[in-house]
Amino acid sequence: MLRRMGLGSARIVERWLPDPFVLVLILTLFVFALGMAVEGETPVAMLQHWGDGFWNLLAFSMQMVLILVTGWVLASTPFVRRILAALGGLAKTPGQAIVLVTLVSLAAAWINWGFGLVIGAMFGRQLARTVAGVDYRLLIASAYSGFVVWHGGLAGSVPLVIATEGHFMAQSMGVVPTSATIFSAFNLLIVACIFVVLPLVNRLMLPKPEETVTVDPAILEETPPATAAQDARTPATRLEESVLLAQAVGVMGIVFAAYYFLAESGALNLNIVNFVFLFLGLMLHGRPVRFLAALQEAAKGASGIIIQFPFYAGIMGMMIGSGLAASLSQGFVAVANETTLPLFTFLAAGIVNIFVPSGGGQWAVQAPVMIPAALELGADLPRIAMAVAWGDAWTNLIQPFWALPALAIAGLRAKDVMGFCLVALVVTGVVIAIGITVFP
Repeated sequence: MLRRMGLGSARIVERWLPDPFVLVLILTLFVFALGMAVEGETPVAMLQHWGDGFWNLLAFSMQMVLILVTGWVLASTPFVRRILAALGGLAKTPGQAIVLVTLVSLAAAWINWGFGLVIGAMFGRQLARTVAGVDYRLLIASAYSGFVVWHGGLAGSVPLVIATEGHFMAQSMGVVPTSATIFSAFNLLIVACIFVVLPLVNRLMLPKPEETVTVDPAILEETPPATAAQDARTPATRLEESVLLAQAVGVMGIVFAAYYFLAESGALNLNIVNFVFLFLGLMLHGRPVRFLAALQEAAKGASGIIIQFPFYAGIMGMMIGSGLAASLSQGFVAVANETTLPLFTFLAAGIVNIFVPSGGGQWAVQAPVMIPAALELGADLPRIAMAVAWGDAWTNLIQPFWALPALAIAGLRAKDVMGFCLVALVVTGVVIAIGITVFP
């Protein structure tokens, strides 16, 4: 049944889902019109919200470009390729490949979402080279689907924010330790259930051999390491080939990362992940010229991130500035009680995430609505916070915003994988909804 659902969904999405850039243009016009129709905003006001927000994700956009580029550079080093090849050797059949890539992606995303996006897609490429007959669309969709657990993991922005002294909702809810959110029984049970259910769901969507879409392994091979021509050994080329130069700067980066974690007790975040990826990549490529060749190859996939993220920032500006995001949350709160508030919070967060695909930004929008409602109804505050977190992560499965780095690494389009992700969305949504409502 799941195989038919997956293929049917894939065919529908292939036919109807436009390119992610076209989709973001449609969302822009939709939210612009919705703000006027629902919130009574004038066209001038909506234009101002849009323009004021348009560049608010510049720093984050650069972080996303770097997670793609540095992750690609690191994964293309001979050392990491050998590790991925050895790990990929555990899968002998297409079904085993689907299960394995899902588990690796889930584990990596639970540790850090940026790490999970890159490792999952890179491992999917590796398995496509070594496992004959595996459906490449489902393989990469499975790699991306593991991203669903990120906000319940170690780098979840909502639980980390509310565990910080002086956070903006501290006067209402106090400081909430991660023992009550990330490491709570209900959250760990949700994560455990997804680790069991999602690989099985992805495996059951595996197409029959005659329905399988494969990829030529040769297309996925990385460019051989660059070297300077032997008849052009100038001082400049010697510097470009210098092992000492690459290792000296690489060691500086790794020493700082060790200092950051050990001496400063720094938290794992996107900046430090990019930092470690960058300097490990430089060291493991061995020579600047090889690092630059890998960098040039990696940068080819960054165009979607560069051009689309400002449009999503503009959409976020309209959603927040017009009050649409808050109104949506209030609509769910109005029909909730103490028992159902976590469920309605989760559903509201999932819808808001389509238009405000930022964990921190979404918490800023929903917390002022959801936390007072929780206090009034006597609902559990950590559970409400994690309901927002899980809702944010859940609909990422069908939000091309987050899939762009993985798609760039895999060389696929959003419509190639989103049909399978839609089935994963339904199944994981049921798991999370039950967990956030009834798990102790």
